[in-house]
Amino acid sequence: MKCSFTVYRFDPAVDKKGRYQEYTLEAERTDKILDCLNKIRWEQDPTLAYRFSCAHGICGSDAMVINGRIELACQKLVKDFKTGNNFVIEPLPLFSVIKDLIVDMNPFFAKHRHIRPYLITAGKALAEEFLQDAAQQAVIEPALRCILCASCTAACPINRANGEYLGPAALLRAFRYIFDSRDAATDSRLVQIDSPEGVWGCKSMRWCTDVCPKGIPVTKCLGQIKRLVKQRAQGPSREPRP
Repeated sequence: MKCSFTVYRFDPAVDKKGRYQEYTLEAERTDKILDCLNKIRWEQDPTLAYRFSCAHGICGSDAMVINGRIELACQKLVKDFKTGNNFVIEPLPLFSVIKDLIVDMNPFFAKHRHIRPYLITAGKALAEEFLQDAAQQAVIEPALRCILCASCTAACPINRANGEYLGPAALLRAFRYIFDSRDAATDSRLVQIDSPEGVWGCKSMRWCTDVCPKGIPVTKCLGQIKRLVKQRAQGPSREPRP
């Protein structure tokens, strides 16, 4: 079938502002949107810039706006859209555009690093593997599916209004360690995000959950952090509860 792709273009070397360019190509209904972009780049316009790597929904690098909705280009097929054979492709909102569909992810990863995305074990050297039982693992399992594609952060209306807000992706990664039974820094992690720029910036609007390509209940996870913060403020230290 013949498909029309209207793609956002911006090259800071020659453009003062963004523009849209239309491409027409033959595609199968079962082609991925990423396949179509590759076909445009390889056969029509080698200057078109976008990110991708694994092409199987694992790396998260090809998040973009497809017909007004944030998606992974490698996970969506031509047949998945009600617009038939017409597509509008745009870069992730919120982030500065470097070129075409490529955005500056440095602020996103800076916030991710800020929440200390690693296990803290109170300085004790472990002589053997640090085990965790299945029930404890199940608590953090949803957060482990995060691929840092930034879809949730780009969709979050709070992030668009407040650039200092950590955002759902960083807070979800904080959840992964706060509720990890092996981590020894629960209290300091909670103090770190107990602020309007931290977990209280979340207004439970669920846009993050709606666009997550991995089906993670992001809003629910952030709600569990809020509940634990309140529990710690109201009484003696206790074990984290989901």
